[in-house]
Amino acid sequence: MPLIMHSPKLQRLRTVDHSSSSGLRVYQVWKGRNKFYCGGRIVFGPDIKSILLTLSLILIPVILFWVFVAKGLIISHSRGEGIILVVSSVLLTAYIIVLLFLTSGSDPGIIPRNSQPPDPDDDSSGVSTDWGSSLSSAHGVPLTKNVYINGIVVKVKYCQTCMLYRPPRCSHCSICNNCVERFDHHCPWVGQCVGKRNYRYFFMFVSSTTLLCLHVLFSCSINIRTIMHKHHCTTWMAIQQSPISGMLMAYTFVICWFVGGLTMFHLYLISSNQTTYENFRYQYDRKMNPYNVGIFRNCMEVFCSRTPRSRNDFRAFVRHDSPVASYTGATSDLELGRRRGIDADDFEDPRNRMGNLGRLERCRTQPRHDHWEERRGNWR
Repeated sequence: MPLIMHSPKLQRLRTVDHSSSSGLRVYQVWKGRNKFYCGGRIVFGPDIKSILLTLSLILIPVILFWVFVAKGLIISHSRGEGIILVVSSVLLTAYIIVLLFLTSGSDPGIIPRNSQPPDPDDDSSGVSTDWGSSLSSAHGVPLTKNVYINGIVVKVKYCQTCMLYRPPRCSHCSICNNCVERFDHHCPWVGQCVGKRNYRYFFMFVSSTTLLCLHVLFSCSINIRTIMHKHHCTTWMAIQQSPISGMLMAYTFVICWFVGGLTMFHLYLISSNQTTYENFRYQYDRKMNPYNVGIFRNCMEVFCSRTPRSRNDFRAFVRHDSPVASYTGATSDLELGRRRGIDADDFEDPRNRMGNLGRLERCRTQPRHDHWEERRGNWR
């Protein structure tokens, strides 16, 4: 029998590869309910099918407009106004679809979990923080801790699922099962949480959809008016000659109230530096909101600030010696990463001047809030 010779170098490489990684990537063992595509490059929420509904509500009316109304606009406006209306609708629709996938297919600001609960006696930075409650979680860690933001006390809550103290403005989404920075809300229409990293795209998506509805409504109105002048008939008779125009006018008029109202609401939130979650729960007044730094600076924070990098490398290999995420299909508990602290940058106000708020820690999935937290009304 022939002998197969293995070089010592090849054996060493195999040994290193076996000990350094499991062959699985982080997205394959992720504990949240996210859906990953393209090898972990694209991350959706658990209700990804809702995106198809949103796309159909946008594309079907627009396609009907292009097929049945656009030709009449181009013919009746020989100087090019009709072509401009049609081309602009195409560009606006493409822009909206890109914004939809940027909102729903990116990391909204997920904070990685810890593998162990934080030490209740650990206050590594020595900052002046007050324990907000004597009640303790199942891990013996106080449920809340007080920090000061611009002289206002803000409670930092302990998440028993992720086993970390959530930074200010962070909340745990029970649908995605993740803690999300600057959590605004979980939007069923985009199938994803709206947080620090994708809020700008979400607002641009909603406001652009409002503009598209107004564009189609205006274009169909012009088409009906052109038919009235051409045939010297009433509005109802013109609608009978172009029923698609009438249907689109009714549809876009109704949708405009919804997306237009949502746009105005988020303009108010941006101008006052609030999130939807904060607005419904805390009902900030002007003097109570620690994040409100004036309309101009609030708007600059949303529209002109740099999108922070994701805290998660979903394509990284899971290492045997650094566990963080478990793989449900494996017999052993594979995890990634050591216990890591949240830097002071995690506790940033709109001006990035939170100061020394200490090092908080993140950890592994655990059961949901205990009865004490439910009675105290702690929201995720």
